[in-house]
Parts: sequence; structure tokens; C-alpha cells
Amino acid sequence: MSFTVAIIGRPNVGKSTLFNRLVGRRLALVDDQPGVTRDRRAGQARLGDLEFTVIDTAGLEDAAAKSLSGRMRKQTETAVAEADVALFLIDARAGVLPVDRGFADLLRKAGKRVIVVANKSEGRAGGQGALEAYELGFGEPVAISAEHGEGMADLYAALRQALPPQTPATAQDAAAAGEKPIRIAVVGRPNVGKSTLINRLLGEERLLTGPEAGITRDAISVPLYRQGREFLIYDTAGLRRRAKIEEKLEKLSVADALNAIRFADVVIVLMDSERAFEDQDLRIADLVEKEGRAIVIAMGKADLAPKQAGAIKKLREETDHWLPQVKGVPVVPVSGLTGEGLDRLLRAVIESHAVWNRRAQTSALNRWLRETLAQHPPPAVSGRRLKLNYITQPKARPPTFVIACTRAAALPDDYRRYLINALRDSFDLPGTPIRLMLREKKNPYAGRKRPQR
Repeated sequence: MSFTVAIIGRPNVGKSTLFNRLVGRRLALVDDQPGVTRDRRAGQARLGDLEFTVIDTAGLEDAAAKSLSGRMRKQTETAVAEADVALFLIDARAGVLPVDRGFADLLRKAGKRVIVVANKSEGRAGGQGALEAYELGFGEPVAISAEHGEGMADLYAALRQALPPQTPATAQDAAAAGEKPIRIAVVGRPNVGKSTLINRLLGEERLLTGPEAGITRDAISVPLYRQGREFLIYDTAGLRRRAKIEEKLEKLSVADALNAIRFADVVIVLMDSERAFEDQDLRIADLVEKEGRAIVIAMGKADLAPKQAGAIKKLREETDHWLPQVKGVPVVPVSGLTGEGLDRLLRAVIESHAVWNRRAQTSALNRWLRETLAQHPPPAVSGRRLKLNYITQPKARPPTFVIACTRAAALPDDYRRYLINALRDSFDLPGTPIRLMLREKKNPYAGRKRPQR
């Protein structure tokens, strides 16, 4: 059986640094500025022979329940409730502060197994603070340096001792057999309702939401099982124009969102139905297409849009006009507030994922090539006809085609687009990015001297 560990503590004590150390890679954003982490983030951790789920949380602060800090604290309290063991981090250099004592009382009331971890204990400055941690009443503190990897053996020993009785000290349960989850990234401009939409899909307030723009910073992944399929959904920070991004933290958040796009199978581009297809929306969709991800367009706040006959058809035509590079991309009106359109959205994700993985037989492709060239042959360039000899599909995800030809660099861009659109129509590839590469056949006579007469 697996177990879950929550890392908690006041802001800027090194929770995200320890989280990254345990999962073995940089998943959580880390910065000197306090309060970087806002949502709770889960990852698969390994320490010695222990494998477990670890949850990074926002810093605990006393605040009004409806404020942003209060909502962040609610996320942390939820993580503690889900965990088997809580790692209570303090800053060994600062020592035990009154706020630490207050949160120690909160943990005692929660009735969880608690390990006090004195982080930043490297050097003389951290020694005294580690000793002060005894007064919190949770037994011997574990002195570590998450940044430098010191004290991990002591943390391992403390975790082994604190494991729930029914939890073996072996690896986490093997992953369930069957299909891999579809990885979905939800992207869009700031404050279009990405976190609200995901919370409605999950049926719980899993992600922090509110009227403030830019609440989400990390690309948070959450699992979802629905319509007989397993999904892994990434909530991302809002993407603004590069010229408007000045703060270092926002740059880190945007980089995290871009990484989520690169590792996703399907990207949901969420737009505001009242202000759809703005320049930044088109830039985001174009970025997703260039990364070769399957795309679904979600029109958010559909509950506010007027209901008119033919509205879906008009929306479909408008989408193809603004995004011709992914002609036929699914467009789904949704509402994170009311739940409208969520089942249609997931069906569109599943269908787009299937198209993105689609392959065509080589024989069918070459029949298509012959017929296409007969109907509309490539133009002559500099008085010489271009020859397209053979086509194959070496890979999917996205569908990628290679044509063997003569003088590949001379093929006009408009004829390349014609071939891509013909492939899309003939092999049922709506809305997915298509890669078409031209491979020039080697001239067997190149470099050979002409015989003397």
C-alpha cells in the first residue's frame, strides 16, 4: 500500500525545495520571494527504498477565510487531511517563531503523525534553531538542508518510523494496468477561468480560484477518471504577451506553463466567449500547433453568452477562419460555473487524442498522392517540373508525412498547404497539427564527370 506525505510550514522555509528534492526533479517553482506556492501540488517521491506521494503546499498564514491567503490556507488544510504523515518544516536559521507554535497546535488537533524538519541547518547558524524545534512537542527534529541534500538519511529513518502500521516499507503499488492517462494542459490568457473549469470537472475545489488575476503560478497536475478514461489535467498560469511580462516570478510561471504544453497529449485552449479570438488567443493556439499537440478550443463562460439559432455553426466557421492551420479543430462552449458542456469537452479531448495518434497505410497514401497530383500537379519552377515520387507516414503524435521528391526547396508554400489540407480531408485528420516534410532524392549522377566525346 502507498502512503502520502504533506510538506507544510510557514512561507519561505523551503517546502518546494524539499518537494523537488524528493521527486528528483524541478516540478515546483522556487524563488526567494515568499508565497510562491499557492495550490497544493502532488508528485511521486522516492527516498531510499520508500516510494510515496508527496504534497507541496502553500505557506501557512493567519488570514481571513475569504482572502487569497485564507483560501491558500484552506488548500493546505485539505492536504494535511489527505496525508498519512506531515513534514512540518521550520527555518533552522530563524528558529521557532510564534507562528510556528500556532501551527503546531493546528497539527495536533488534526491528529496526524508529524515529523518536525529543521531545514537550512547547514553551518553553525542552523544548529541552534534545530535544537529549539524540540519545544514544539513532536519529538526529535530532523536537521536537513533541502537545497544541498544534507540529512536525507535521517529523514528516511524518521519516515520509516512514522509509517502507518498497515503500510509496508516497500515500493508504491504498481500502476493499474490498461491505457495510460491522457495528459491534458488547460491554457489561456489570465483570468479566463482555467482553474474554475478544472474544479468543475473534478467535482471539488481542488485548485485555488478567485477574482484576482494570476492566482495560478505552478502547472499543477490532478488526476481525473471520467467517461471510462483516465486523464491527468494540468492547470497552468495565464499566458500574457512576452512584452508585458516583467517580474521574474511570472517568467518562471510562464516557463512552467510552456513545459506543460510540451509534455501534454491534448491542449485545451480556453477562451472567453465574450472576447474570443483576441491576438493573444491566436498566439497561444499557434504555439500549441507549433509544438505539435492535439488541440481543443473551449469557449468559456458559455452561460453568459446569448442563446441563438445557428450559434454553434457560426462559431465553427469563425474558428476555421482564425485558425486555418488546424482546420476542423473541435470547438466546445463550456461553463466552469454551471458545468455546461463538460461532457462534450471530454469527448472532444478523447476524439482529438485519437486523431492525433492516427496512422495511414503507405499503399493508401501513395494512391492518394497519385490522384492528388493528377488533379492538381505541382507548378513548374524555372521551367522545370517538380516531381513528387513517394509518400510515407513515419510517425504519429502528431501525424507526420514524408514525401520523396526532386528539388524540395523549390516547392511553393501554397502547394505545401494544399497537400496538407488534402491529407486532412482524405484521411480524416480534422483539427490536428500535420507535419509534412520533403526529402530530396539523391541524384545518382551528381559529382560524376561527363564522358569526353
